[in-house]
Amino acid sequence: MFPLLFYAPPLLGFQGIDVKSITGITMMQGFFASLSAMFYYHENRLINKPLVLTLGTSLFASSLAGALISKLVPDKPILFIFAMLALIAAIMMLIPRSYDCDELTEEKVVFNKPAAIFIGIIIGFLIGLVGQGGAFITIPILLYVLKIPLRVALGSTLAIGLFSATAGLIGKAATGQVPFYMSIALLAGAIPMARLGGIVGKKTKIETLRWILALIISATAIKVWLDIFS
Repeated sequence: MFPLLFYAPPLLGFQGIDVKSITGITMMQGFFASLSAMFYYHENRLINKPLVLTLGTSLFASSLAGALISKLVPDKPILFIFAMLALIAAIMMLIPRSYDCDELTEEKVVFNKPAAIFIGIIIGFLIGLVGQGGAFITIPILLYVLKIPLRVALGSTLAIGLFSATAGLIGKAATGQVPFYMSIALLAGAIPMARLGGIVGKKTKIETLRWILALIISATAIKVWLDIFS
């Protein structure tokens, strides 16, 4: 969503949106789209509650701190942090991995709780700064660091994203970084399509989902880095 809002308006002949407004809009979109799609994944037993509570609560506090501090940070460093996170996520998604356990449902998942808490604190602060729910970096970490099955990682990320998006949205709104009319227009499409995306994702092969994620994240990282260096 960040690169779409950053690059698409000028390409379509509209006035560009400043970075801080984009971070506010994406926080609003991330919250409501996650809420919409999360119900579908919950119905299909693809949300691991211990993982969501462990990672989500550590994300909440640090994401709120990052969102509040972001008001004081210039646009260029925010763009640089987003580019770094996207690059790390893209590299991780291209690492070969086994698909043997990816169809497991949430009750069969185990993970390292101390590692999840530490990851939540670090990632939460950074995604709070850049105004993201954090799915683009959280999914690769769940897959490659905490070894969570892909479908459970997708569903749990939506619930985890609610914690960071709620904290980030509070911080962005409190510091006047959320253009509400623009956000409402975006939500009109995001909420129903997030649910549809969950339905399509459930019927899509694991390998296909992984490569779609890898291509989207990689293309985003390349484009942002090109702009930073130019």
